[in-house]
Amino acid sequence: MRRLRIFRKNLSKVDLLIVDELGYVLFTAVGSELLFEVLSRRYERGSTMLTSNLPFDEWTSVFGSERLTGALLDRLTHHVHILEMNGDSYRLASSQKRARKRGALAQPEPRFVFKHRSLVFLSAKDGVRFAEHDAV
Repeated sequence: MRRLRIFRKNLSKVDLLIVDELGYVLFTAVGSELLFEVLSRRYERGSTMLTSNLPFDEWTSVFGSERLTGALLDRLTHHVHILEMNGDSYRLASSQKRARKRGALAQPEPRFVFKHRSLVFLSAKDGVRFAEHDAV
């Protein structure tokens, strides 16, 4: 418990916290509450960047609680810059390009292609800080 407390305290002090691929893995109830606590402590104190392939209305399935998701989104969408990017997966295009360079004849169709990616940039009180994210 002491290590967890120290880790949570350290997360609240970093200048920019980046949470990538939110929603890729579902949270347990305890995990959801821990993430909520970390993000709540950072609210209006530190910059946070979240990336997700999921629109906000699907976040309840990730966190398992409509009330917790609503409270989290309330904090996340206040003082926020939301960038929505649509297009093919950067990683998929890159791997297909490498395969073509190697001379592979037939490319299998991917089973999953994400056409939607939301980047959420949250700002601290003292101004907005952006981090580059080129894997879209």
